[in-house]
Amino acid sequence: MTDVAGSGDLRTPDPGDGGSRSGRDTAPADEGRRRRESLGPLLEGVLGSLLVLFGSLGVGWLVNTSRLARHELVIPLRTEPAGVVVCTVALTLGCWIMFRAWLRLGRTLGEFGGSSLRTVNIAVVLWSLPQLVVVPIFSRDVFAYLGQGRLVLAGEDPYTTGVSHLANWFQLGTDITWAEDETPYGPLFLWVEAAVMRLTGEDVDLAILLFRLVCVAGVVLMMVYIPKLARLHGVDPARAQWIAAANPLLIISFISSAHNDALMIGFALAGVYWAARGRGVVATLLIVLSIGVKPITMVLLPFIGLLWAGPGASWRRRFGRWAMTAGLAGGVLAVIGLVQGYGFGWVTVLAGTGTGSVFWSPLGIMDGFMITVLDAVGIPHFWTLDTLKNIARVLSVLIVLALMFRGPDRFVVQRMMWAFTALVVLSPIIQPWYLLWLLPLFAVTGIRRGDWQLTWVAFTVAFFLAFGAADQLSIWQFLEMDQQMIVLSQVVSWACIVWLAVLDPGTRWVVLENLGLRRVHARWRAARRAADPPRRRRRRSEPPTAEDSDA
Repeated sequence: MTDVAGSGDLRTPDPGDGGSRSGRDTAPADEGRRRRESLGPLLEGVLGSLLVLFGSLGVGWLVNTSRLARHELVIPLRTEPAGVVVCTVALTLGCWIMFRAWLRLGRTLGEFGGSSLRTVNIAVVLWSLPQLVVVPIFSRDVFAYLGQGRLVLAGEDPYTTGVSHLANWFQLGTDITWAEDETPYGPLFLWVEAAVMRLTGEDVDLAILLFRLVCVAGVVLMMVYIPKLARLHGVDPARAQWIAAANPLLIISFISSAHNDALMIGFALAGVYWAARGRGVVATLLIVLSIGVKPITMVLLPFIGLLWAGPGASWRRRFGRWAMTAGLAGGVLAVIGLVQGYGFGWVTVLAGTGTGSVFWSPLGIMDGFMITVLDAVGIPHFWTLDTLKNIARVLSVLIVLALMFRGPDRFVVQRMMWAFTALVVLSPIIQPWYLLWLLPLFAVTGIRRGDWQLTWVAFTVAFFLAFGAADQLSIWQFLEMDQQMIVLSQVVSWACIVWLAVLDPGTRWVVLENLGLRRVHARWRAARRAADPPRRRRRRSEPPTAEDSDA
């Protein structure tokens, strides 16, 4: 593998990882069987995606200026209680059907290999197609893109001016929470936003479609470079693609919600790959494109320099590559800022972001605990979150520096992955789609099937699907059904979670196998049969059930 620029990040395939295998390792009969068995999950995922599409018509984020809002078939779905109830159930249930299809596909493909990558790619395409025309769900960030594009066209600086300065800004769907905030996005994405709004004018539906197509380009980049990076690490490319690209949280967050994070991660993965191949200039420019979408990927630059330097490089060479990487990236971004006229305004915004916290972030959990304790003893707690944020920022910088200077050369990508993870985990705000920043890097460096890691991925995806389906419902206030629909969505989600984790033979393998419970389950069944001899004898003459085979 010397042709990979001696990145030092490569390792031989580990049998436990399901290392990359050619089609010759899999018997043609097994290939045919797996193709037939994968048809069920593929069609099931399409059904789930179509249900999400239908549900979005009634409870997705739809602005008044949209032509769809005035369609005779859509109006009763959004204004009649029965329509809202049906759409809430359809949206939530569709998410879980897609989740089930994803898990079933992983089990059907088993050890992957052969034509499995093609099957996974087909799944991503089929499950994503209905989401191209879905009403935005799980987030309304795409409407902020519309407002920021209008700001650029109006000659305003989005790094100092909020969309509330525009006439008629509220009618285009921007969340009032962010109406006066500066844009957190990079300078290149401002050009994308302006181009879309220049082409579409006041046509909100067309603008959302174009932003979705931009995000699809990011997903395509991910689908190209995830298998390439997996092969470099001796990991089965189909397994990595299934974990990272086919999971429903990615499809919903990056296509349905049209988050520009898809483009950011697509460019980042491409940059990492070419850095591992020794193409440092190309890699740095790709990372600059990623930073130009969202500046958070600046954290990758030091590790791009290490990959460019190669394994066993002297410290002089490493510092030289770091200087070249920083100089090239800084120079390109400076030129962009000069052409735009915004300079490095995005740096100022980046330094000031992160107001508030979410309850599932480590900082949010610690802040809540401290507030509870301080309230109990009568001490003011206004200072807790700011203090925790400052400590976390210092700690994240120290972690990045430690990973830059310490660690084996063959694990540079893993070190970069943990540095990126530190920035995300130590942030007070961890949005559901932030998981998708990290998941591709974990997937290409190896997540084993029979391991708690895969169970943790499935649990996290399930948690954020349940949260997004209930938290981001757009319901007319005059119906006074907001809280009831949140509860309804949560009930549907909990019912699906229990079914999939405990009762469904096609999906409970994630819990039984990966947490080591299958053997316990088998022993329990054996003990139960031993305690009931007549039932045991009766069942011997009956064909085995799905529950028996799953044990």
